[in-house]
Amino acid sequence: MRAELNRERCSGHARCFAIAPEVFDIDDDGFCLPPPDEPLDAELEATARDGVDACPENALRLVES
Repeated sequence: MRAELNRERCSGHARCFAIAPEVFDIDDDGFCLPPPDEPLDAELEATARDGVDACPENALRLVES
């Protein structure tokens, strides 16, 4: 599983980073940076899901890699 970002939908709430800083990174303005295009470690999948679920704009999603 890997995370994907729709950059156009991100409004800079930074909730993904607040919940899952091990998975998501933000720029200086609070906007999510594109996650690496590689599979998540199995132990980070639940944390990543929490970060994705916290996004009020639905700018993030998890997809099978």
